[in-house]
This record gives sequence, C-alpha cells and structure tokens, in this order.
Amino acid sequence: MTEPDPAAAPGASPTRRQATVWATAGLAVLAGAGWAWQSRRSDAGDSSAALWQQSFDKPDGTPLDLAGLRGGQGRLVVNFWATWCPPCVAELPMLDRFHQEHAARGWQVLGLAVDTPSSVRKFLAGRPVGFPVGMAGLQGTDLSRALGNAQGGLPFTVVLDPNGRVLHRKIGQLSESDLSHWL
Repeated sequence: MTEPDPAAAPGASPTRRQATVWATAGLAVLAGAGWAWQSRRSDAGDSSAALWQQSFDKPDGTPLDLAGLRGGQGRLVVNFWATWCPPCVAELPMLDRFHQEHAARGWQVLGLAVDTPSSVRKFLAGRPVGFPVGMAGLQGTDLSRALGNAQGGLPFTVVLDPNGRVLHRKIGQLSESDLSHWL
C-alpha cells in the first residue's frame, strides 16, 4: 500500500497536479518574458531622457548643453572616458577619426570625461580631439548608469538615434568593428 503525498490536494490525480505545476510554471515564464520585454522597450525609449537634461562645461569653460545635440540628422555616439583609464585613452584617436570621417553624414561624437577638469584640460592640450568634450566628473558615472552601464565602468559608449533612443551600448574598449557595425 502506498502512502498519499502530503503536498497533494485531496482528490487530485497525479496528472492534474502535474498540469497545475506546468501551468503555474508557464505563467511565471510568460510574466517574466513580458516584464523583460517591457523593460527593454521602455529602457530603449526612455533611458536617454536624463542625458538631454544635462549641461556640462567644455574644457575651455564654455557651456555644453546636451539638448542641443538631440534631433540631428544622424546618430550620436556618446563616449564616457577618463584620462586615468588606458582603454579610454587608446580609443580616443579612433573616435576622433570616426568623427572626422562621418560628420558630413550626420554622425556626431560626444566625449563625457568622468575625471577632474584639470586632468582633462592637461590631457587634451597634448592630445586634442575634434569632437566636443563635456566635463562630466562624477556626475558622468550616474549618467552612464542611467544609460545602461549598471557597473559604472569605463569606457562606456552608447549610440542614440535622432529621436534620442539608445540603439547600441558597449562597456569596454571600442574596436573598429564596433563602429563599422554601428554604421
């Protein structure tokens, strides 16, 4: 004689219990997938809202209002970097070439320095770039997190479409193939 399963509902057959378990698991998977889809959908459309509200000083002290970069004809590459970050420093010349080669096609590049203003000024005096640089300081870390950089690591790059939606994100050093893919 077999003992009854204490977890089983009285009168429920094993087939009915299995169906209930599978139905519950299926609903959990669907709920999770729906949440993930909605999260990505709203993240792609809304995560850049914080960016457009920012204003930083350029290295020369003039203001850089990021709202002025929105709505252009092309896409905007935003690169978070610091002078003390070797991969950041290594990718700056490539980003500068990309800016020069693709600006006529509407592409914009923006560097946001997560660093001290004096360090950035000194660095750029010896290695200037043709794209605008904003002195974001520690505020840049929070902004990069709002754009999807959960760890706050550098370098971090996002590509936005003319409507401000995030199209691509990359944490770590960029490569020529990343930029080619984004084109």
